[in-house]
Amino acid sequence: MISNRELFLKNTAQTSSSPRLFEIEKAEGVYLYGPNGESYIDLVSGFNVSNIGHRHPKVIEAIQQQLEKYLHVTVYGEFVQAPQVQFATELLALLPDSFQSVYFTNSGAEAVEGSMKIAKKFTGRKEIIAAEKAYHGSTQGALSLIGNEAYRDAYGPLLPSIQFIRFNDISSLENITTATAAVVLEAIQGEAGVRVPTLAFMKALRERCDNTGALLIFDEIQTGFGRTGKLFAFEHFEIVPDILMLAKGIGGGMPLGAFIARKEIMDVIKENPMLGHITTFGGHPVSCAAARASLKVIQQEQLLASVDGKVALFRELLHTPKIKEIRGLGLMMCLQLDSFDQVYAVSSYCAENGVMIDWYLHCETALRIAPPLTISEEEIRIACKIIREGIEKFC
Repeated sequence: MISNRELFLKNTAQTSSSPRLFEIEKAEGVYLYGPNGESYIDLVSGFNVSNIGHRHPKVIEAIQQQLEKYLHVTVYGEFVQAPQVQFATELLALLPDSFQSVYFTNSGAEAVEGSMKIAKKFTGRKEIIAAEKAYHGSTQGALSLIGNEAYRDAYGPLLPSIQFIRFNDISSLENITTATAAVVLEAIQGEAGVRVPTLAFMKALRERCDNTGALLIFDEIQTGFGRTGKLFAFEHFEIVPDILMLAKGIGGGMPLGAFIARKEIMDVIKENPMLGHITTFGGHPVSCAAARASLKVIQQEQLLASVDGKVALFRELLHTPKIKEIRGLGLMMCLQLDSFDQVYAVSSYCAENGVMIDWYLHCETALRIAPPLTISEEEIRIACKIIREGIEKFC
């Protein structure tokens, strides 16, 4: 009998020549389970998706209730669907008043595409500015914003009129001019190895956009919904973007993304032409039901209140000279090592001993630490013990 692993390699598209090939049969809470009883503490959270853990009972209940009502009924934006309407209303109630309209998508990359479109049409400008070492997704428009030529060049030509600034470098903000439609920036750079900007940089960025008339678009696809200890990472920096992009953690494990703006910006897709941005499955009612439940879990279980203590415990238990730096904000952390060989060896050792960690697209010399916000202190201690063993052995 052909195994699932063999069928995976034979019949599904491969995104690298060396996939990790862990077969997962079940996931629950902070654990992943293999078909032969293997268990792994998940310190990756599906790349910042499972913020409230895997298969939270409240999310499963919400999904089941929506399944009894309806699944897909029409393209997004035509029929009034309660899960979409209610979730949009709840989201806007948690955001500054300048956010007035939500467009739901299937994914973060689609949120990026929609945000770029409305920014160009609203401003009448064509230039988009992103940051070096940025990651915003793999569709053609989002790929155009990736600040790493090695990932862009093989798929060119991509979008024209894309310029780059240096993340956290105030002097490079001079590149933002009256020709710039928007600056698209991760609130914290994820795939660059968790780079946290300074308050001074963020305030200077907001001021430069205001002075030039450029819109400021924050990519909170990885940081949103509590990952940094606040519901949205921009709350750390005392500024508010013009457009906010969300995905990953908002869906409670279901596929969902969104871009959010004030109504006059969003309304540009309504006419000239009508239906200027459409999606078939965006804001799927089951995903929106799951997202509502996930938000309630974060609020009712007060998950944000425990983040700082858990971060402090991680930092205490992982303090060793063999880790060059621990970077991050909230439970979005990375452990800086010396080489990819060390990262790969430590990551493999951890997986063999029941802890799942990973690395970064633009920073292969660092280990990713992004557990569900629900992880307990005991689970942190178990995971850190194994990570320390791997680091002592291979670094």
